[in-house]
Amino acid sequence: MKWSVLVEVSPRAGISDPEGATVERSLPALGFESVSGVRIGKAIRFEVDAPDATAAESMVSDMCDRFLTNPVIEDARITVEASTVEASTVEASTVEAVG
Repeated sequence: MKWSVLVEVSPRAGISDPEGATVERSLPALGFESVSGVRIGKAIRFEVDAPDATAAESMVSDMCDRFLTNPVIEDARITVEASTVEASTVEASTVEAVG
């Protein structure tokens, strides 16, 4: 079965985020005065073949630990759901991979 995957990667709490700090400092000049706590991350989307959502989550978690993220400084939130063709039969599943 095909599973659509979204991996949202962000800096761990306590890790500096210079991109987020730059954006946060710049927003007031554009009229957005009430914004705070800006953190910049990345989103990785792909599909995997796995027999079920648990197997897909396990595979993606292993990918995050070994290649997609740096678990020392980044956290990953993994969302797995049936691909659009098969989405009507299976619910979405989300796990957080915290190194």
